[in-house]
Amino acid sequence: MSDKLLVENRDGVLVVTLNRPERKNAIDNDMWVAIESTFRNAANDDDVVCVLLCGAGANFCSGVDLSSFGEAGVDAQALFDAAALAVAEFDKPLVAAVQGAAVGGGATVLFHADMVYAAESFRLRLPFASLGLVPEWASSYMLPANIGPQRAAELFYTAAWVEAERALELGVVARVLPESELFDHALAQAREIAQWPVNSLREIKRSLRMHHMPAIHTAIEAEKEGMARQAGSPENIEAITAFMEKRPPNFRELKG
Repeated sequence: MSDKLLVENRDGVLVVTLNRPERKNAIDNDMWVAIESTFRNAANDDDVVCVLLCGAGANFCSGVDLSSFGEAGVDAQALFDAAALAVAEFDKPLVAAVQGAAVGGGATVLFHADMVYAAESFRLRLPFASLGLVPEWASSYMLPANIGPQRAAELFYTAAWVEAERALELGVVARVLPESELFDHALAQAREIAQWPVNSLREIKRSLRMHHMPAIHTAIEAEKEGMARQAGSPENIEAITAFMEKRPPNFRELKG
C-alpha cells in the first residue's frame, strides 16, 4: 500500500487517510490505484464493517493532481475511473471526516459517503465550469439527488466556494464540529455502526443505493464522454494558462 494512502483497521472501522498534506492531499496515480484496491478489498473483507475516510493535515483533498496525468505510459483516466467506481459501488457504510478545502474530486467523492462530518474550517468547491471541464465521480447525478436540482445547479454553474455552515444547510454534511472534535466524533459514529452485523449493513446499504446505481453508472459514462470532449479544448487550455499566469481567464475571446 502506498504511504500516500494510510489504512488502519480499528476494530472493524477501516480508517483510510489521504496522506499528501504538503499537496493538500491532491490525488496522484499511485493514490488512485491504492484507493481502488483499498475499497475493493474492504468490500470483500468481513473484518471491515465500516470505512472512515479522512485527509491528513489542514485540508481534506484538493482533487486530482493534474501533473500525474502527464506521466508517460500511464492511462491516468483509466486509473481514476477504476477508483471512482470502486467507491461508488462500495457496499458497506462509508463515513467521511473533512476539514479545510475539498475541491473537485476531493468534493465529489463526499457525495458517495453515507455521512459526512465537517470541521468549521471546511469549504467545498466544484470548479469544473471554471476549468472548462465537466463534473466527475457521478456527481452530476449524486449532487442533485442529495440536495435537489436547483441547489446542485447553482454550485456547478457558479463554481463558488461553499463554507461549512452553508454545506450543512444544503445537506452536503451531517454536522459541523470544532476541528479538535472532528476525528473523534466521526470515529465514534463509525464504531457505533461497526457493532452491527456486516451482512445486515450490506443489505441496508443495498436497499438505500440499489435504485441509484443504474443512474450512477449512466452519469459516470456521460461524464467520461463530456470530459473527453472538453479536456484539451480551447476553454480548458485558456483556464489552465490563466491559472499558470495568475490572471483571470478570458473565455469570451475564444468565441470571437
